[in-house]
Amino acid sequence: MRKVTSIVGVLIIGLVISSGLYFGWFSKTGSKQSVTQVDSINNAMELIQNQSVYSTEKDVLVEGALRGMADAIKDPYSTYYSKEEAAQHRQMLAEERVGIGIELSENNGKFIVVSPVRSSPAEKAGMRSLDEIVQVDDVRVDGKTMSELMHLIQGEKGTSLTIVVYRPSEDKHIKMTMKRAAISNKTVSSEVVMVEDTAIGYVGISIFGEKTAEEWVAETSKLLRKDIEGLVIDVRDNPGGYLHSVAALVSSMMENGKVFAYMQNSEGAMEPLKTSTESFDENYLRTMNKIPIVLLQNEGSASASEVLAGALNGWGRASIVGVTSFGKGTVQESWELPNGGELKLSTNKWLTPKREWVHGKGIKASLEIEQNELFAIQLHPLTGQFKTGDMSEEVAYTQNALKKLGYKIVRLDGYLDEATEGAVKLYREHKKLPRAEEGIYVDTAFFNSLNETLKTYKEDRKNDVQFQMAISFLMHNLQQ
Repeated sequence: MRKVTSIVGVLIIGLVISSGLYFGWFSKTGSKQSVTQVDSINNAMELIQNQSVYSTEKDVLVEGALRGMADAIKDPYSTYYSKEEAAQHRQMLAEERVGIGIELSENNGKFIVVSPVRSSPAEKAGMRSLDEIVQVDDVRVDGKTMSELMHLIQGEKGTSLTIVVYRPSEDKHIKMTMKRAAISNKTVSSEVVMVEDTAIGYVGISIFGEKTAEEWVAETSKLLRKDIEGLVIDVRDNPGGYLHSVAALVSSMMENGKVFAYMQNSEGAMEPLKTSTESFDENYLRTMNKIPIVLLQNEGSASASEVLAGALNGWGRASIVGVTSFGKGTVQESWELPNGGELKLSTNKWLTPKREWVHGKGIKASLEIEQNELFAIQLHPLTGQFKTGDMSEEVAYTQNALKKLGYKIVRLDGYLDEATEGAVKLYREHKKLPRAEEGIYVDTAFFNSLNETLKTYKEDRKNDVQFQMAISFLMHNLQQ
């Protein structure tokens, strides 16, 4: 049985430790007790196959047993992946993946396109944000899981597939044919933000993937050439990733040999993890070690993101702006099983340089600042017509959005009362929307406009209060 990787967060590398992880029913060697337990499992399998009125393949029973054992641990981070699921998880962190290039979300059983990747097969075929995927080739996706949908979309590079989407803004179904291609999993983005005459560097890290460290060096080097005076690192909603990527990032901003985290095994033994600057250019390190830094985090910043926050904050290298992070302080390792699946188990705790275990507690921000409420609203494709007295989820979405936009809303339960109708009328006037049908003001034209308003609002950095506070905090430090 081959060990695959060590994991912090989503799927993380780090340690390469040999293991004798072993599942009894593949062999009956071992102690008398283990043989008895294996006999019970095999007996149950025989009974199900021979006596149950429901025909079940042996492979399916083995999958169920593996999944059941992982679930029995009662650890949300210890799990069993089927062969297909394991491949999907590995692709999340790979340098590139084969697909059509879309970010998807699931809402009430509907699969909604958050956005197509720029220049991807999906974008070239005409796919847009808020399109709802209803069919892949000849398969309807009603009742499918996200994993099943991804399995339908993924395939060999260069092969074709046809996707049917429903586009609410046009109230029609659209068929698109495209070819699967290699999509770059770029995890680091950067830009220069000018504050008066001061250049501030911004780096966003979506996940800590295989090539994040290389991308980090490339992006920060580009910023340094533009003479930035401070750096904002944004790991909001970053769920984690490879530990070696975090180690490289920390090493580029701190002295050689600094302890950036500790690993603690089941017996309580501590292993310090230290920075290593050997692979970096000296001039690059000299500048990166002295540039002022602010780290942006939120409740979605987890695991490897928290390792970064704990290291930079613990050594006084950076201040943290935002809210308390998620709080995941365990490390997972994955093993490949004979059936092609993988077993992921929590094998270590990780602790901050001050030997604090953040599991279930998170890392507090130096400066607590809640995000603008409108940023929490997820855009959903909505259609239909509603009048006073109607009650629906679409109306509840409308009430929530309009209230956060500053309109006078009395209730948020989805009942379209006179106050909601008045707010909708006022919104339509502000946006100069065409006259609605008599007595019906909440319609598809209204929904399309509302979603566009929310999208535009969230894309404007001026409305991102956490980002604005990070910039202000950094400017204050520069002026001291």
